[in-house]
Amino acid sequence: MTAETQTRLGLQANWQQFTLLVIINAFVGAMVGLERSIVPLIADVDFKLTSKAITLSFLVSFGVVKALANLFAGRMSDRIGRKRILVAGWLFGLPVPLLIILAPSWNWIVLANVLLGINQGLCWSTTVIMKIDLVGPKQRGLAMGVNESAGYVAVSLSALLTGYLAATYSLRPAPFLPGIAFALLGLLLSAFFVRETRGHARLEGRAPGAPPAGIPVAKPSFAEIFLLTSWKDRALFAASQAGMVNNLNDGMVWGLLPIFLFGKGLPIEQVGVIAATYPGVWGLGQLATGALSDRWGRKWLIAAGMWLQAVAIGLFLISQSFAVWLAGALLLGIGTAMVYPTLLATISDVAHPEWRASAVGVYRLWRDGGYAVGALTAGLIADAFGIPAAIAAVGALTLLSGLIVAGVMYETHPKQQ
Repeated sequence: MTAETQTRLGLQANWQQFTLLVIINAFVGAMVGLERSIVPLIADVDFKLTSKAITLSFLVSFGVVKALANLFAGRMSDRIGRKRILVAGWLFGLPVPLLIILAPSWNWIVLANVLLGINQGLCWSTTVIMKIDLVGPKQRGLAMGVNESAGYVAVSLSALLTGYLAATYSLRPAPFLPGIAFALLGLLLSAFFVRETRGHARLEGRAPGAPPAGIPVAKPSFAEIFLLTSWKDRALFAASQAGMVNNLNDGMVWGLLPIFLFGKGLPIEQVGVIAATYPGVWGLGQLATGALSDRWGRKWLIAAGMWLQAVAIGLFLISQSFAVWLAGALLLGIGTAMVYPTLLATISDVAHPEWRASAVGVYRLWRDGGYAVGALTAGLIADAFGIPAAIAAVGALTLLSGLIVAGVMYETHPKQQ
């Protein structure tokens, strides 16, 4: 029996590799979770940075590099396979915690985030693409929900752990020591146990009914894929802009919210709780929302999720209470859970399997470019008008993005068309 005849699609047929990729993506998420509650405070306490634009430079570098790494990962996954990209991503992640621990200046933190952006772009993109390959068309929403859940629950637990270690010991080095283990385990599992999945995508591409209506069957050029995903196809455009705005507000929450809450007199451990609650709810919620999008459809789950995020951001502005801020983090997590796996499932619905990895890369370019745009915009507004003005501006953009999805996007799930 040849390897091709042994290849089967579906979660049940590929549960072992799928589970392994879930575990690996948890380590990917844990790497970025190291920074969620601590790095903005390092800028404030260790390096005495007063400019919010300079403080958020670590997020600008992270966002730009991760966005470009996503684009590279998607394109090269179609050309040379997924596994090589995954392993390369972990090699870039290995120095990150050491650079933060040893940093004598803020430039070292920025450099660490360049490497972290490459790590996240290459590793997270390939785990997404490989899970889509394995499960086939029937359970994409579920697969993306499980993938993103593993990643963001790990972000939450890692943020909670670093907040505890920082409150118990100091901002450095203790919170970043677990990152060394995360990177080593991710690399070893990827190098020795993950199998290539490009053959699964080829199998799906030959199945009857695989090409989505209105989208080229033959593999288009990369320029055509870029234009389709970014602008020409209404659903792909709506998903790309929503992904960008989602990560724009996530960048604000990551970079400005800890400083905002700490400035309101909240102790570090409570800042860590809020920083962990948001991605924790986001992560766990995706176990439900990914599967729900397979039943209810994609469009209105995305639009409603963006609107809920806007409401949650508003709660941070109108309150002086830890309880209300915690409720805001909870609602923000629910709204993001509604959006995140559903956007990836939308891209997978529309793009043909032969060029789907490239389309995912373009979408993730726009989505993670939101970190850079959000950090730069929020930093400049905060310097000019104060942090509350920056938070309000991001909330307004999030509301507008949901309106664009409602007005422009067509439903992509086959059962709901």
